[in-house]
Amino acid sequence: MENLSQFLPFVLMFVVIYFFMIRPQQKKIKQEKEFTASLKVGDKIITKSGLHGKIVELADTTAVMETMSGKLKIERSAISLELSAEMNKKA
Repeated sequence: MENLSQFLPFVLMFVVIYFFMIRPQQKKIKQEKEFTASLKVGDKIITKSGLHGKIVELADTTAVMETMSGKLKIERSAISLELSAEMNKKA
């Protein structure tokens, strides 16, 4: 019984870390994968670096976006889920 009480704080600490750090991160990664998979031509997006544009072409891992100054080829992972969703709410 004494051995169990020694390990109880470590077990509780792991449970707290799992529910407050690991699990939310996994949910966020899953949401971002679903978002990048659901992108289609014509979607207005914002990249993580702050570039605004509209998707004109899509490939497996890349996208071509049209900006005011021309077309740019970017990685799908560079598209921001939060910023793009917020921009599309306002529009």
